[in-house]
Amino acid sequence: MYRKASSWPTPPENFELPFEGKLSQDNRWVIMANLIPWEEFEEEYAKNFAEDIGAPALAFRMALGSLIIKERLGTSDRETVEQIKENPYLQYFIGRNHYSNDAPFDASLLVRFRERINVNLVNQINQRMVKKIQEETEEEPKKKAPKLEREEAIESRNQGQLILDATCSPADISYPQDLELLNQARVKTEKIIDTLYEALKVKLKKKPKTYRNLARKNYLEVAKKRRPSRKKRRKAIKKQLQYIKRNLGHIEQLMQTGAALDVLSKREYKSLLVVTEVYRQQQWMYENKFQRIDDRIVSLNQPHIRPIVRGKAGTPVEFGAKLSVSLRNGYAFLDRISWDNFNESVDLKTQVEAFKQYTGVYPESVHVDRIYRTRSNRAFCKDRGIRISGPPLGRPPIHVSQEKKKQALEDERIRNSIEGKFGISKRRFSLNRVMAKLPHTSQTAIAITFLVMNLSALLRQFFCLFFCVLLPSCQILETSINPAYN
Repeated sequence: MYRKASSWPTPPENFELPFEGKLSQDNRWVIMANLIPWEEFEEEYAKNFAEDIGAPALAFRMALGSLIIKERLGTSDRETVEQIKENPYLQYFIGRNHYSNDAPFDASLLVRFRERINVNLVNQINQRMVKKIQEETEEEPKKKAPKLEREEAIESRNQGQLILDATCSPADISYPQDLELLNQARVKTEKIIDTLYEALKVKLKKKPKTYRNLARKNYLEVAKKRRPSRKKRRKAIKKQLQYIKRNLGHIEQLMQTGAALDVLSKREYKSLLVVTEVYRQQQWMYENKFQRIDDRIVSLNQPHIRPIVRGKAGTPVEFGAKLSVSLRNGYAFLDRISWDNFNESVDLKTQVEAFKQYTGVYPESVHVDRIYRTRSNRAFCKDRGIRISGPPLGRPPIHVSQEKKKQALEDERIRNSIEGKFGISKRRFSLNRVMAKLPHTSQTAIAITFLVMNLSALLRQFFCLFFCVLLPSCQILETSINPAYN
């Protein structure tokens, strides 16, 4: 059950502290709390709950605010709760009206928050937050211009720049190896046999033999070697496949004897399904001497993860979610997320239309790398008066004018900004290793990263404007903020 808050938290100056004083209006958490449109999306969050059944759930601001704090500080779930418990500014950020020494909730609830706040809701909040701030900052210049001139300017030409690219967000798994994966699958089948046998102790005289000690010994003989030969590794894989096949046969016999699947827990039943599929894939690759297969499972605990071939130096293959991202006016937006590999060039048309829906006009230019410059995308952009970066199709001309060279360098410089965003998201934030385990909670964690990145950019913009007003004569500060000086 969800109860809508009767009144939103009081202003920071009315926040009750156990000691004398008031919260500072210039604190970053107070400013960020004012940037996020909490009330607009509370009804969307309330759809996750029944109207009359169950205990009242925690407020939407507390749920989303806690996820933002976790991503902003780069802490674990437990440490996030401890930080909120100790800091009055964080308690104000999540919607409290007074300071309390008690924890607002248990750390395990952060998993529930990531389940209830899905990736679509986070993307909507991200877009609405940025658009609201941009409308407020552009309101004054628009008032000064005549209304007719503004309408003609919008109708006459495209405006703005759209930068597109894709990246991969690796998950928190060990590097997958066939022998290690089969060893883990064998251990899980042995545990399932133990569980089923406990339910049939009275009927069965002997426990099915699994040869687990011998199987582990065979595995360690190859796993402990620094560089085992291909022949030895293939022989070890064959042995592990035989052990798993025998164990799966024992499981089937135990179920035919009378052990129901209800004996297994939800996690064990899921593990059984995953192990069966892993055995099928590995057996097929062993028999056909292949190194790849469609929908290949690389982790037993996270079977939704797929290998994403990127072809980059150092990490040719990454294991996680592939993201399609657009950069508009310096703010990053998550357009598509998938656990399967995909060609990001097919998203260009959808992203351009999303830009028009967001701003009201088509972009003046689209800055992309080579994979996006297909004939279909070029024709799409040409019909809408959009200039796409990069050289035209066909044989390059012998002589290139200085103006075109300068334009090409400028396009590449502009496109580098999205690479910088990826670097920030993976070095400063948690996009380099997603710690969430479930597919939907991982997607929410990734979307929260882009929300916090834009929130940090808006916060820097606020402080820049504040210092410009405070120190209008500071030439150095103006040159660092105003691009006209550069």
